[in-house]
Amino acid sequence: MGKTTICERLLEEFDDQLCRVVTTTTRNPRSGEVDERDYYFTDIEDFKNLAEDNAFFEYEVIHGNYYGTSKKAVFDKMEESKNILINIDVRGAKSLRKEMNLQIASDFKVVSIFLKPNNLYVLKERLLKRGSDSKENIEKRLETAKEELEFAKEFDHQLISTEKDSDYALVKEIYLKNRQ
Repeated sequence: MGKTTICERLLEEFDDQLCRVVTTTTRNPRSGEVDERDYYFTDIEDFKNLAEDNAFFEYEVIHGNYYGTSKKAVFDKMEESKNILINIDVRGAKSLRKEMNLQIASDFKVVSIFLKPNNLYVLKERLLKRGSDSKENIEKRLETAKEELEFAKEFDHQLISTEKDSDYALVKEIYLKNRQ
């Protein structure tokens, strides 16, 4: 189970207490993805203009595409719920934590979870089964995963992915301990 699937399951179970911040990207939508539900899909020029206008808490270039967490999206969701969920990569998480701690009231708690693949072979198999990435893109993702493992120690919680239900149970437990 990947991080997106875990996030979706958590949001479904706690839909009355938790809401997801939709992030922005310049990548093309995958099959079944919907603009403004899965991501705010935009082109590179618009994304760069938003970045120049300081519209993001953080943004990164990953596999040639821009991804960012918009301040407006975060603040809008904070008005809806005390508990928000943001599904981002490791570099984005590090930047986001720093920026949110600087710009948001100190009573707002940021909790980060790093979901490690059991091993890179398992990750490769999962990506192949997903069927939405080229072999070249899968190899890029595996290289990125190797690099991201170096950031794991900077997260509040590090979980080694084993099986979908146990992965979800661990993330749920962390959420329940930290919700406001």
